Amino acid sequence: MRGTKRARIRMARLRGLLMGLLALVTAATATACANEGGRPRIVVTTNILGDIAREIVGEEADVTVLMKPNADPHSFGLSAVEAAELERADLVVFNGLGLEENVLRHVDAARESGVATFEAGRAVDPLTFRASDDGGPDEEEGRPDPHFWTDPDRVRKAAGLIADQVIEHVDGVNEAAIRANADHYEKSLADLTTWMEKSFDHIPEDKRALVTNHHVFGYLAERFGFRVIGAVIPSGTTLASPSSSDLRSLTRAMEKAGVRTVFADSSRPARLAEVLRAELGAQVQVVGLHSESLTAKGEGADTYLRMMRANTTAMTDGLTAGATGD
Repeated sequence: MRGTKRARIRMARLRGLLMGLLALVTAATATACANEGGRPRIVVTTNILGDIAREIVGEEADVTVLMKPNADPHSFGLSAVEAAELERADLVVFNGLGLEENVLRHVDAARESGVATFEAGRAVDPLTFRASDDGGPDEEEGRPDPHFWTDPDRVRKAAGLIADQVIEHVDGVNEAAIRANADHYEKSLADLTTWMEKSFDHIPEDKRALVTNHHVFGYLAERFGFRVIGAVIPSGTTLASPSSSDLRSLTRAMEKAGVRTVFADSSRPARLAEVLRAELGAQVQVVGLHSESLTAKGEGADTYLRMMRANTTAMTDGLTAGATGD
C-alpha cells in the first residue's frame, strides 16, 4: 500500500512538472507569435532624435523614446524594462559620440544581440571640440562633439539617413510613406535654417560671442558665424564641474571680449547666475536655453523645430539687448 501511495505522489508531481513546462512553452510561443505579428518597433535614445524619428516614421511603426522631457542626455539612465526594449527593437537610433554616457553599453548589447543600430552623430560629419577664447576645453579638445543638432543642416542630413535606415532594417513599413514624410520634414528644416539666418542677421558682428554653461553650441557657432568665448564648465559634458581657475579664465575672456550675456540650459540658469555674479558682479545676464532636451508638451520646446526657434529668439534678444544698451 505504501509503495502504491508513493507511486501516486510521484505521478502527481510528474504531471505538475509537465503541465508547468507546457505552460512555459505555450507562453513563449504566444510571445514569439505576438512579436512576429505585431507592429515594427524603433527605439530612440534621446528625445530630440525621438522627435525627428517620429516625424519621419509617422504611422508606419511604433517609436519608443527612452529619454524623458527636460532630462540631461549625459546622465539619464534606463530601467531593466527600458534596457530590454533595445534588444526587442527592429532598429535602435542613438546620438552617439559619447553623449548618452549611461546608455551606450545597452546600445552595444542590443547590437551584439543582432539588432540594427544607427549612430546619427557619427554619420553627419561631426566636428571636434576645439579650444575657445578662455583656453578650454583642455580635456575634450580634439574629441568628437556630439551636439550636432544645434546645426539644422546636419539634422536635415540625419533625417534623410534615418529614413534610409528605417527602410533598410524595419520590415513592414511603406517606403513611399517614409520618403514622403522625410521630404516634408527636410523642407521644414530648410525653412528653419533660413529663418535662423535672418534672425541672427540682427546681431552685430562684434556681438556674436557665445558663453554657455558647457560646450554645446559649437555646431551652431560654425554654421551661423559666432565666436565661442568659453563655458562655465569647460567640457562637452554636464557631468564635469568648474574649478576656480576655470572660472577665472572664463571671466578674463568675457571681460576682454566685452561679453555680459551667458546662455545656460533652462533647467539650471539660477545656479549659474549665482556663480557668475560672484565673479563678474551684477551686470551678468543669464539667458535660459533648451540646449540638450525637449520640454514636456506645451512648455515651449516640445519639438525640435520649436526648440530651435525658441533658442534662436532668446539668443537674438539676449545679444541685441547688449548691443542697444537695453
